[in-house]
Amino acid sequence: MTRVAVQPQLLRWARERAGLAHVDLERKFPHLADWEHGTAQPTLKQLEAFAKTTHAPIGYLFLPEPPVETVPIPDFRTPGNTRIGRPSPDLLDTLYVCQQRQEWFRNYARSMGEQPLAFVGSVRVEDDVVSTAARIRRELGFDVEARRQMSTWEAALRHFLEQADTTGILVMCNGVVHNNNYRHLDPDEFRGFALADPLAPLIFINGADTKAAQMFTLAHELAHIWLGQSGVSDAQPSTVPAEQVERWCNQLAAELLVPMELMRVEYDPDADVTDEVVRLARRFKVSTLVILRRMLDAGGLREPQFWDAYHAEVARLQTFPRGSGGNFYLTQAARVGKRFAGALVVSTLEGQTRYTEAFRLLGFSKLSTFKELGRSLGVGLT
Repeated sequence: MTRVAVQPQLLRWARERAGLAHVDLERKFPHLADWEHGTAQPTLKQLEAFAKTTHAPIGYLFLPEPPVETVPIPDFRTPGNTRIGRPSPDLLDTLYVCQQRQEWFRNYARSMGEQPLAFVGSVRVEDDVVSTAARIRRELGFDVEARRQMSTWEAALRHFLEQADTTGILVMCNGVVHNNNYRHLDPDEFRGFALADPLAPLIFINGADTKAAQMFTLAHELAHIWLGQSGVSDAQPSTVPAEQVERWCNQLAAELLVPMELMRVEYDPDADVTDEVVRLARRFKVSTLVILRRMLDAGGLREPQFWDAYHAEVARLQTFPRGSGGNFYLTQAARVGKRFAGALVVSTLEGQTRYTEAFRLLGFSKLSTFKELGRSLGVGLT
């Protein structure tokens, strides 16, 4: 049986990169310890299985030494994030597939004669946050009073996502890598990222995060798009980042969701904090976490009060189920974005894009699944 010569440090690198210990792999690869010590070598079939299990590109395992992997866009996550030194395979693979989707859509937009979106890169971090937020709300049609009429802030979030998509932004929300339900994304590693581009701006939201966090992430990444600045973020309404771009994007996100002028009119600082948080969250149709942040910004809470209330609310929100299942095709459309999915289905059915390419970008392999997705979007075959 032919064995493959692999440097032991490459096997250790792949295992550690995936965040796995020996105990996680020893049942499937009983000779892993010997491989890592160089006293035995795997077969090609075993090496392929090992690469698949650790989500490592198999070509990397033939290198003379482990590669140094970095996030391919600016990394704005805070230094307190313990994983910032080594991005996980889940983050990297999600970024790579979104870059591929963006490249495809950019070429598609050019072929359709679409013009660059004027709002991408139209602002600077030196610009006034209040006037810039108002400008973005107008562009999106994100009216505060219209939100008030919605039944819940979750409904407002869905509408917010649709508004961004309608404006021309590819918005993708997924809690797993591609369609692999065994590879869950970790909100503690990243909450979202933006890929700025005048023809194909893209926002990815970590769907494994709470719904409350997703609304703020979307607002934060929209700020990145208007700046024309790509980046991966762990944006939270509680933080005041030291980095100028992230600090401005956080300020913009809070003002976009809850304008301070209206907040001062609506907010009763003498009311019970818990009751007021719930009331204002319903009034503005945003999460309670955003309201707590705006209470602090308005001067109604001192720092210790804010942090006590914030941590208690985070703990409460984490007790709610994140949700699962549902209609596969609606879930798929959210995972890759309606704008992207619709364009890809149309292009494929018209013969401009190969089915194999479409399946790769969407993450499935059955023609029947592809056609049903198209029908769910109103662009498939009957």
